[in-house]
Amino acid sequence: MPSANRLSPIKLSSTKLSSIKVWARNLKRDSVALYLASRDPRVPWYAKALAVAVAAYALSPIDLIPDFIPVIGYLDDLILLPLGIWLAISLVPDEVMTECRAKASAVLQRPTSRAGMIAIVVLWIAGAAALAWAAFRYWRQPIV
Repeated sequence: MPSANRLSPIKLSSTKLSSIKVWARNLKRDSVALYLASRDPRVPWYAKALAVAVAAYALSPIDLIPDFIPVIGYLDDLILLPLGIWLAISLVPDEVMTECRAKASAVLQRPTSRAGMIAIVVLWIAGAAALAWAAFRYWRQPIV
């Protein structure tokens, strides 16, 4: 029969998992809040520049450590990005960051529209088909 001590690591890992989920959710909210703060005139230019640099690095396909290297490749995403977000947040005035976090929470709570997503995908497919048709017609013309 298992003792109560053997069950405690399971509770601990469940607690850690939930705290990691909360941290990730807050990180996502703070990323959106930084975007909103970078557009606010009360934020200093250097905080805006850092916020843009962090966002550009997050979205860039080029990493300091390539992702194909096992384990180490994701360290920059797990360490550098949160540190950059934290630094950018620390440069934004507190009252502005509080307002932006409230706006970001409201933005993230909006329901996502599957119909909108489908419409965008259909538009991309239609655009690709039109481009393919135009290319086919162009290359099919006889050379004079």
